[in-house]
Amino acid sequence: MQQSQATFLTIPSMPFDENTYIAYFEPREDCLVIDPGLDPEAILSVLEDVKRTPTAILCTHGHADHIAGNAALKQRWPQCPLIIGQGDAPKLTDPQLNLSAGFGLSLTSPAADRTVSEGDMLDLAGFQLAVREIPGHSSGHVVFVVRNLQPMRVLGGDVLFAGSVGRTDFPDGSFTVLKRSIHEKLFSLPDETIVLPGHGPPTSIGHEKQTNPFVGLQSQFEG
Repeated sequence: MQQSQATFLTIPSMPFDENTYIAYFEPREDCLVIDPGLDPEAILSVLEDVKRTPTAILCTHGHADHIAGNAALKQRWPQCPLIIGQGDAPKLTDPQLNLSAGFGLSLTSPAADRTVSEGDMLDLAGFQLAVREIPGHSSGHVVFVVRNLQPMRVLGGDVLFAGSVGRTDFPDGSFTVLKRSIHEKLFSLPDETIVLPGHGPPTSIGHEKQTNPFVGLQSQFEG
C-alpha cells in the first residue's frame, strides 16, 4: 500500500546531462540515491537541504556518468550499501569497462556491497522495488520498479527515454536485445507507469508504446 506521497528530486550533472534521483517519503528521514552522477557536491548539498540520510545507493548500470558520485557518498556514509546489477558490478572498479578511460577520466567507484538480479525484491526507505534486468545499453543494466506507488515508477537508467532509447553502440550493447527487453520487461507494465530516465524528462509507458520511434508502435515493422 502507498504510505504517503513520495518525492523524487532530480539533480542533473554535466557534461552528459545525467539525472541523479533522490527519493523519499514524508515524514521519514531516510532516502534512496539513484545513479549518483558527476556532480557529487550538488547531491550532497541537496541531501543536506532536505535533511535526508541515504539508506542505499542504487545504480542502474556501471557507466561512468551514473557512478561518478558513489565515492563521495560512500565517504560520507560508509555503511550505506551500494547496490547494482550483478552483470555490471565489474564496471564499478574498471575505467575501461565503465567507459571513463575513453574520455581520459579513469573514474572508479567503490565496489558493490550487494548485487541484484532479475526478480529480486528490495524494501528500502519505504520503497518496494522489483528488479528487472534490461540489457542492450549495458549488458548488466537493471531497472527498479517502485511497486507501492500509484502510478508505479520505473527508475530506468539508460533504457527508455522520452522519444528515444539508450545508446547501443558500446562494446556490450545491442539494439536488438534492448528493444526486446523493453517490450518484455517495460511495455508489460501499466500504461500509466511513470519512467524516470537517466537522461531527459520523465515519460510514461503508454506514451512511449504509442509514440517512441525506436521501440513503439511506429517501429513495429523495423528490427
